[in-house]
Amino acid sequence: MRSVITGTGVGLPTHVVTNAALAGIMDTSDEWIRTRSGIQERRYAESGQGSTDLGVLAARAAIAKAGLGVEEIDAVIFATMTPDHLLPGNGPLLQTALGLRTTLPTFDLRQQCSGFLYGLELADLLIQSGRYRRILLVGAEVHTAFMPWHLGWDTLIGQSTREVTAAEKTENTASRDRTVLFGDGAGAVVIEAREGQAGLLKTRLFTDGTGAGVLTMTGVSFKRRPFVSIEQIQAGETLPVMSGKEVFKAAVTLMPQAVRQVCAEAGMAVEALDLVLVHQANLRIIEGVQKALGLPPERVPHNIERYGNTTAATLPILFHECQEDGRIQPGMRVAFTALGSGLHWGAALYQA
Repeated sequence: MRSVITGTGVGLPTHVVTNAALAGIMDTSDEWIRTRSGIQERRYAESGQGSTDLGVLAARAAIAKAGLGVEEIDAVIFATMTPDHLLPGNGPLLQTALGLRTTLPTFDLRQQCSGFLYGLELADLLIQSGRYRRILLVGAEVHTAFMPWHLGWDTLIGQSTREVTAAEKTENTASRDRTVLFGDGAGAVVIEAREGQAGLLKTRLFTDGTGAGVLTMTGVSFKRRPFVSIEQIQAGETLPVMSGKEVFKAAVTLMPQAVRQVCAEAGMAVEALDLVLVHQANLRIIEGVQKALGLPPERVPHNIERYGNTTAATLPILFHECQEDGRIQPGMRVAFTALGSGLHWGAALYQA
């Protein structure tokens, strides 16, 4: 019995924010952003639209694609670093919004950029236990809640037409190394127990907490009293803090290692992979992983130029697009890999 992806779907906000639009609220340019990240545009959610809302859109599409009714889902796994609330998690909110059975369990994962990868492993374990046959796995993010909206960000989605002041542009520029990277979006898959050759073949997950400070957020902490304050917001402590060089080095080293390991455990060569789907954090990282694995660019696809970094949603969105446009065909071997805050990383090997 294998864990087979039988349906995929995405939930994408309607607001497309280009690099040129960001240049209107901070000191940046299309060239500056493209050179450092490869990003050309990203999606921003509506005011009041959370990661659960986008997850619902993706989940409905995935369930329909799988040819199932909502009553046939046995469990939900929701991966996000941007939940609607600190409590409860997004799982029960999505359950209610979709009209899923109130007797099924929901799991909320907080592995950030590796959330979908960890979700694949959990889904496979649940299916292999024999207790569940159809699992809905969702990765969804609304990063734009991090952004300093009081500094003119509302102009980016048409909520205001006012001129952004020079002082506001200066404040926005102080966080441009992070704020230009993120976008909002969701991806979902339905995973079913099926007999045959298709399905999840191998997974390998890792965590190294000694690297926790490389990518973290110091504000909104229950070690602090109060856990969030105006001073934290004004100091930018509610935005992620990242050591870019260390993250890059870890990503281009650890992700290829994980891919090689799952391939070795499955008894196949890396060269036999048809596609490697890499977490879409930065085009330079994706290219670094591709070169480290010795694969041609067409076997390591990317869509970061259109969505930016959507954290737990990058892998399911990319997988969905590759299936929809025919880049994934039955029998193909596909590797997933991701690295993110924690540090959490790993790889999964899947046969379509």
